Amino acid sequence: MATHTLDLPTFRASFPAFADDVKFPDAAIQAQWDMATAYMSDQDNWAMSGPTLQAALNAMTAHLMQLNALLAAGGSGGIVTQSTVDKVSVTLKAPPVKDQWAWWLNQTPYGAQLLALLNVQGAGGLYVGGLPEQSSFRRVGGRFGRGFR
Repeated sequence: MATHTLDLPTFRASFPAFADDVKFPDAAIQAQWDMATAYMSDQDNWAMSGPTLQAALNAMTAHLMQLNALLAAGGSGGIVTQSTVDKVSVTLKAPPVKDQWAWWLNQTPYGAQLLALLNVQGAGGLYVGGLPEQSSFRRVGGRFGRGFR
């Protein structure tokens, strides 16, 4: 199993919004990469491996970087539908997705990209063990199983 690490030149080339190394220092990107590996494993596994996992980890890192930039600029982390100045009141729109994970990822374009990648990689089935005749009453070779002679 391979362990993936942050490749800064590739990350900056893939996500030009973070190309400025003064505004986004290497240490800040590395810190968000480390946080991204808390959300997703950096080890190749049966679900994702190789360049696909590297792309997913890079997208998660970019998502976290963008969320931090939005929060630093005074963002609220939601869609404001109503606000009041006197006695300060803010109403946020309910998330337009089915779960909090999808809502959180859809806060940035990078998170939406990651969600799409995860949905594609998670699609399909997985067949584990057993013989193919378990799904029918005949055994391999056309012979009947027990009780059907």
